[in-house]
Amino acid sequence: MNGGQWRDTPQNPLFSGYNFLSSNLNVAVKQRVIILTRTATMPEISTIYKISVIAFTLFFGASGSGCPVLECWFVQEKPGHGGGFSVPMSQEKSLMFIRTEAYSEESLSALHPPADISPSRIYYMTDPAGTFCSAALNPPKGSVNKPKCEINPFMPHASMVRWASALTDSAQSPVYLQADWFSVAAQGLDEQLTLSNIMRAPSASKEPQVILSVSSKTPVVRSRLGEPVLLDCGFWVDASSPVHGSGFSVEWRYQFRGEGRLVLAYDGKNDRFAETSETGADINITGLYEKGNASLILEESQVRHSGTYICTVYLPHLLAQVAVDLEIVEPPSLSIYPSPLPLLVPGQVLVVQCEASGFAPHTLDLSWEFSDADGTSRSLGQGSVTGHRQASDGTFSQSSRLELDSGKLGLGRGGEVTCVAKHDGGTRRAAATLSVIGVSAPSIEDSMAMVAVALVLYGLIKFLSWTLSSSGESF
Repeated sequence: MNGGQWRDTPQNPLFSGYNFLSSNLNVAVKQRVIILTRTATMPEISTIYKISVIAFTLFFGASGSGCPVLECWFVQEKPGHGGGFSVPMSQEKSLMFIRTEAYSEESLSALHPPADISPSRIYYMTDPAGTFCSAALNPPKGSVNKPKCEINPFMPHASMVRWASALTDSAQSPVYLQADWFSVAAQGLDEQLTLSNIMRAPSASKEPQVILSVSSKTPVVRSRLGEPVLLDCGFWVDASSPVHGSGFSVEWRYQFRGEGRLVLAYDGKNDRFAETSETGADINITGLYEKGNASLILEESQVRHSGTYICTVYLPHLLAQVAVDLEIVEPPSLSIYPSPLPLLVPGQVLVVQCEASGFAPHTLDLSWEFSDADGTSRSLGQGSVTGHRQASDGTFSQSSRLELDSGKLGLGRGGEVTCVAKHDGGTRRAAATLSVIGVSAPSIEDSMAMVAVALVLYGLIKFLSWTLSSSGESF
């Protein structure tokens, strides 16, 4: 990415969706209501009215259907403790009722929170984008596995990074910022979804509304070496919020085993990329403005790309971020030496070596197998395995050395020696043919060959005898 490059951006940017807006869940109910609009006689009006009320109730209740009741932990600093490296934290059980439309008195009265959760930790969230209404956050009833969720108090603040500093050049309305703010981080089942939301609630209210939502549908990504990689990240901003249309910034940062670096940063307010040392990383500007698609594109995956990538979206005084784990998985290439294997004489020891190269990550299990002439296979163990060696491209190599002694290992007249490598990228095999000569017990093939030779010799002797006898008679 060329630092400081200005880009053409689409006009009239929209942030009202990132392809995860919830579908209309009320179509079936609406169709039922339409059926009731036929012409009715007076005696039928009462019945139709009752059915209409029931249908309306179903319609009203369905407006929040598909959205889970999410169990969370409310985590915050314990009161009375100052700052420091180790700040005591408290956590309380919490519950979030979620709808895509605002709550009414009727909808609130229909909810029955459990008694074991403090009323102060019951929240009635409005999520217009429906990011929380994913099946990944709504497990089947009675399921043991549940999504993870954490709620934290959030304090709006100006960003300190230079590619987002322009967002707070002008002060935001204090009336809007003076409210109760929360951040919610959730992880779906089976690594299907991770999201982070910023919610705003009027002071002392328990009805927050999502203002900013950042999510990824691929929290864990695996890729082969050299392939292009897409790390999914999308965001949504509430169109009714004052921060909508005030600009945004996107940042992708890499972290792995204490190492961190800036991969990409885009200042959406000034339409400018920050300077970075990273190459081969980009985002789709058109998708960013039109759909809130902030996904990172790596042109060619390398071993050094393995790690955690953090996608952060900045708004004026607000930010939310999600993490995506990328693992580069490349299976090994196998070779057996010497090739081909020389003939083995009984009592002689033949040393063979299996070389596994070009694999990542470094975890590998090497072993040997032997298959005799009738196809019976058995293990020969791991042999003597060397340590890992790392190449300049980050891939690893490792070898195993095996001593073949026909007498001790019972190799008979030979067979097939196979090197087996078990790796996260799959199991690989390499085989070589081994021949043992001078074994006392002849094989079936040897017996057949000796019979054939005997028949040939017998025929030759008979021919010579007939020839000689014919010559004698002629004299």
